Amino acid sequence: MVGSALRRGAHAYVYLVSKASHISRGHQHQAWGSRPAAAECAAQRAPGSVVELLGTSYPQDDYSNLTRKVLTRVGRNLHNQQHHPLWLVKERVKEHFYKQYVGRFGTPLFSVYDNLSPVVTTWQNFDSLLIPADHPSRKKGDNYYLNRTHMLRAHTSAHQWDLLHSGLDAFLVVGDVYRRDQIDSQHYPIFHQLEAVRLFSKHELFAGIKDGDSLQLFEQSSRSAHKQETHTMEAVKLVEFDLKQTLTSLVVHLFGDGLEIRWVDCCFPFTHPSFEMEINFHGEWLEVLGCGVMEQQLVNSAGAQDRIGWAFGLGLERLAMILYDIPDIRLFWSEDERFLKQFRVSNINQKVKFQPLSKYPPVINDISFWLPSENYAENDFYDLVRTIGGDLVEKVDLIDKFEHPKKKRKKRIKQVEDVTSWE
Repeated sequence: MVGSALRRGAHAYVYLVSKASHISRGHQHQAWGSRPAAAECAAQRAPGSVVELLGTSYPQDDYSNLTRKVLTRVGRNLHNQQHHPLWLVKERVKEHFYKQYVGRFGTPLFSVYDNLSPVVTTWQNFDSLLIPADHPSRKKGDNYYLNRTHMLRAHTSAHQWDLLHSGLDAFLVVGDVYRRDQIDSQHYPIFHQLEAVRLFSKHELFAGIKDGDSLQLFEQSSRSAHKQETHTMEAVKLVEFDLKQTLTSLVVHLFGDGLEIRWVDCCFPFTHPSFEMEINFHGEWLEVLGCGVMEQQLVNSAGAQDRIGWAFGLGLERLAMILYDIPDIRLFWSEDERFLKQFRVSNINQKVKFQPLSKYPPVINDISFWLPSENYAENDFYDLVRTIGGDLVEKVDLIDKFEHPKKKRKKRIKQVEDVTSWE
């Protein structure tokens, strides 16, 4: 992995390859937007400075690390742009839930929230979900912080506690999420998630079960690989069954009948037991979502102590890339009409196969630079590449490294094929 290799030492001397491809040279700026100036590498954090975002001012501190490139993406809400491929996937999921799950009075059982602010508190993003203070997912190098108390959400799960606390027991949340990440065709610092939660009362869960009145949701026992210490085995198995049945129905709706599905045990801080769903698509097993039985401590803290529930989360880009044969995640941000018009369909369930925009091969450049002596994370460099190179940069790979035998090092600037770098 690129990240682990780049951590190895302050004196590592690395070469990286960047590729700009899939874009016709005559349409580069039309497809991907103009390239930002090098001076816009990062928002300046002078003492007492603030960052303005979505009409609110946030004081900056030693945790502030938003780049101007990322700030320009906030508020785009691709999942709400009609006929965008992410909107198509969202609407297909909504349609399925609206039709399949109807409440007592004929209204949809699941309510949908797709316009919640991406700015959340660190408590919402981590503590409300029982993520420990020393958990690696909190690292500054992996998240976009406005300051120590506010950040751009790293997952739509950041809204779970608030919605549960408001009294909801079945809902979908859709939104853009932000994580500092490596550069390749599968990763981008902003992507879109769809989250779902459903809670059950004792009556709802055991309805239709023989002798259901004698069954209980809760007990005091020990935690195991199969259940939490406060759940009865009967309750867990019924919640797990409902969860897997719900998700199987959803992916069959999206991909069609005859789909081969398997479940893989995994671990999340806010669900137990937890699973990942994989589908066999064109002969390849692909992970499409994570899910599990909600941690009862989270449910209790939100005021729903008499209920038990499940939650799942999926990436809209991941589904859209599979469904529509889209090869590169950056394409979702394209404003090129050649891309967008392919998804203007009269029926959201209509099959679409993406047609490539360019016949030109990648352009490859080698970049070398010395690592700073301290306070360096590989995602700092990826943010810099994205800010300067924009979305023309398709991939960054570590291909070699060197540690100088002497302490003295020299710095110099070299420009190669329209890419400015350090050596």
